Amino acid sequence: MPRRRVKKALTKTQQRKKEHLELCLDATSVTGRFGTGLDRYSFVHNALPELDIDEIDVSTNFLGKQLQAPILISSMTGGFDLARRVNRNLAVAAQRLGLAMGVGSQRVAIEEPSVADSFEVRDVAPDILLLSNLGAVQLNYGYTVDHCRRAVGMIGADGLILHLNVLQEAVQPEGNRNFKSLAEKIAAVCRQLEVPVVVKEVGSGISAEVAVRLKEAGVKAIDVAGRGGTSWYAVEVQRAAKQGKPAETTFADWGIPTEEALIAVRQAVPDLQIIASGGIRTGLDIAKSIALGADMGAFGQPLLAAALESPEKVVEFIAGIIHEIKITMLCVGAKNLDALKKIPLVRRST
Repeated sequence: MPRRRVKKALTKTQQRKKEHLELCLDATSVTGRFGTGLDRYSFVHNALPELDIDEIDVSTNFLGKQLQAPILISSMTGGFDLARRVNRNLAVAAQRLGLAMGVGSQRVAIEEPSVADSFEVRDVAPDILLLSNLGAVQLNYGYTVDHCRRAVGMIGADGLILHLNVLQEAVQPEGNRNFKSLAEKIAAVCRQLEVPVVVKEVGSGISAEVAVRLKEAGVKAIDVAGRGGTSWYAVEVQRAAKQGKPAETTFADWGIPTEEALIAVRQAVPDLQIIASGGIRTGLDIAKSIALGADMGAFGQPLLAAALESPEKVVEFIAGIIHEIKITMLCVGAKNLDALKKIPLVRRST
């Protein structure tokens, strides 16, 4: 008679990741009141583009890898059974569409190696640009470049994301709040790690001044992850409310809008690759972001419902986004992404 597998209780970190995923399924409760700022911009319509939409090229090269579209499936989850399904469905879709993907923070698997398989997707996505992920602040809590190597090796990643989440850590009951001397530790990882390092915020945006320091540290790309999408402050407030603690909204509007962060970072570090994220919801959003200086667009939360269902649903959703990018490019007369970067946008004053 086969032995029954005993289901282990979730660790505190696993439980927190599970709560994060469950809360993010309802975008209305974890999205800030203000938008990305991208709605202030519009393209000038070209009624005679002299293009065939089927010949429009949306391929790009990011971190040395060729992609079929300028899309990164954002880091979201990992560390428990449901997260494994989400990651694998996302990865299958990324493989079919030729996209990039980042996994959720792997700290949970560093602490509990038995859950590493919830991040492992190379068997279903052998060719994608795959990015590992750790919180940069962990470098102040015992993590070293060796931990970064373990995260990369765990999933056979092509690069490492170090995420910055100052506000989230500040309000999270279990938060790590010591961000001292972090720039020099990020620089040490960039010098010693064998793969490129990407730094991203998680919804509060990156400023021009921080972008310059990150470039000096040696990062190869920046994800501005501005205000306008999922608010991890709101996520932590919702977690606290579910635990019976009073909900507070003091910092609900905190952060740099995605549009402002993108423009400022592009001007500050013109030679770095830049990802626009934070409230990206449509192909038009991505096209506007590229015209404003981004190389890629990224989104995560909009994919969650589809990823819980099947890879086919994820493919269907993202294929619609790619089609919207091509429609935009047709309507402005841009045959490829280099041409799109040169298309001016009109900014409304209000």
